[in-house]
Amino acid sequence: MEVVNNLFERLEEKLSIEAEQHENKVCLATRSVAAVVDSMSALKAYIKDYKFKNEEEEIHFFKRLKPMFSSQLIYFLKMQKIETERPNGSHKVQCEYLSKELDRLKYFFDNNLAFYKYYRNDATHLDEKYFTRQPYDINLNLDPHVFDHDPSFSTSHDYKIARLLANEMLESYLKNALADLEMQEHKSTEKIDMPKFKLSWTGSKAALIELVYGLHSTGVFNNAKAEIKHIAAYLEAVFDVDLGNYYRTFQEIRIRKKNRTSFIDTIKNCLIGKMDEIDVCPNNTRFDDREYRKAL
Repeated sequence: MEVVNNLFERLEEKLSIEAEQHENKVCLATRSVAAVVDSMSALKAYIKDYKFKNEEEEIHFFKRLKPMFSSQLIYFLKMQKIETERPNGSHKVQCEYLSKELDRLKYFFDNNLAFYKYYRNDATHLDEKYFTRQPYDINLNLDPHVFDHDPSFSTSHDYKIARLLANEMLESYLKNALADLEMQEHKSTEKIDMPKFKLSWTGSKAALIELVYGLHSTGVFNNAKAEIKHIAAYLEAVFDVDLGNYYRTFQEIRIRKKNRTSFIDTIKNCLIGKMDEIDVCPNNTRFDDREYRKAL
C-alpha cells in the first residue's frame, strides 16, 4: 500500500522537523500530536474509500501499517502527560517519578505478555480474528475501549499493537530521561579543561549528536573506552553548545527511514568534493592542503 507508506514517510519528516525546532518537551509533544492527528485523519479518509484486495492485505494494514501511526499518537500524548506532570524537584525526586512511569510500562507488558510474544514472534494463526473487521470474538480477552472504536477503521487488536509499540518508545524515552539526569549530575561535578582557541558550533544539534555517536562507534577516544556521556560533555564544552537530551535525539535519528547518517554523509561528500577540486586545480583554490601533507 504505497499511499499509506508515503503518508507515514511524510509524517516522519514532520516529526523530525518538530524535534529539531522544539527543545521544550511539552511543546514538542503538543506539536507532534497535532501532526499525527492530521496524518491519521488523512489515513482514515483514504481507507474509508479503499477496498482491500483480499484478507491478507487487510491483515497487513491493521497489523503493520495503522499501528505505525497510532503508536506515535499514543507515544506523544503520553510524553505530553509525563512532562506536564513531571515535578520540578531534586534529582532524586525526578528519578523516582520517571522510575514509577517505567514500572507502569512493565505492568502493561507483563499483563499482555502472551500477545506481545505472538506479535514479536511473527505468529499468524490468530490474525484473522485479531486484524480483520469481523465481529469481535468476546473470548479473546478484549479491552473495553475496543467497543467504542469505529468498526470501519479498527479491529479487536490493532490498538493493542499500537500500545505495545508506543510503550517500547516510551521505555526508551524514560530511560534516556533518567540517563539525562545522570548526565546533568555528572556535568555538575566534572571539570573539563578548555582549549585556548574558542570554536562555537553553528550547525544543528542533531548533526553534532550524530557525530558524537559516530566517534563513539569507531572507538577513536581512549582506546574505545570513552563513554558517550564523556564524549558529548567534552564536545559541548569545546564547542560551547548544550546538546540537551542527546540520548533521545539519537533514538529519533536511529528510527529515520532514510539517510540515518545524513551529517556524516555530508562531511564525506564535502571532503571528497574538496579533494577533487584540489586535484583539478591545485594552484587556484582557497584550500590549503599543507596540513594534510604534513600528516602524510
